[in-house]
Amino acid sequence: MNTRALFKYTLSGVLVLALLVPIAAFGQGTAPIPESSFVDITRVDPTIMIELRYAGANNFIHRPLYPPGMPAMVRFSVAQRLAFAQKYLQAHGYGLKIWDAYRPRTAQQQLWEATRNNSYVADPKEGIGSMHTRGAAVDVTLVNRAGKEVAMPTEFDNFTPAAMLYYQGPNPVVRSNLKLLQKAMARAGFYGLRTEWWHFCAGDWTTYPPVPEIQLLAQAPHQNL
Repeated sequence: MNTRALFKYTLSGVLVLALLVPIAAFGQGTAPIPESSFVDITRVDPTIMIELRYAGANNFIHRPLYPPGMPAMVRFSVAQRLAFAQKYLQAHGYGLKIWDAYRPRTAQQQLWEATRNNSYVADPKEGIGSMHTRGAAVDVTLVNRAGKEVAMPTEFDNFTPAAMLYYQGPNPVVRSNLKLLQKAMARAGFYGLRTEWWHFCAGDWTTYPPVPEIQLLAQAPHQNL
């Protein structure tokens, strides 16, 4: 397969492709992309905005947890669902902004140590762990046509009752915005988390095992796989 820009990722001995070419470029004499492959969300739908909060200091622990240049990645099937939700939202004058996608286990461990609260952060050493580490969950918000975030119940990572999935506040605009986001994500095959209005998980998350770490290896242009 010839590409102009491609990255290889090794996931605990398993090779996964994070495609940095438009998905539409595939299918022309090439093998289909497996639904379990990790892909860069913006290569499936470049209109989806990305602001990975844990790639910088704008988060509740005030420092980056991700390596520089890390793209927002999810399983290919999850990215396709995000594109479906995006299309629905665009028809209503809005769009998605991704705050978090795939999350390495090392980052999950640091978040757990900072909170020690299973209502908001999963302990990576117990139970099923985080859906983010499976590439099956995203943290999202709404933006308007200008790309500006709209009013929602709280900011990201607000670990209080105000961030509950079902908004109890008095603001009708916030309620309307949240309902629109939830409707779009539900139509696309996601469900929400009781304590975090911004968190959505793919309904078939059990089909994707946790992936502890992704190691980025740049591949030379025009190199065949």
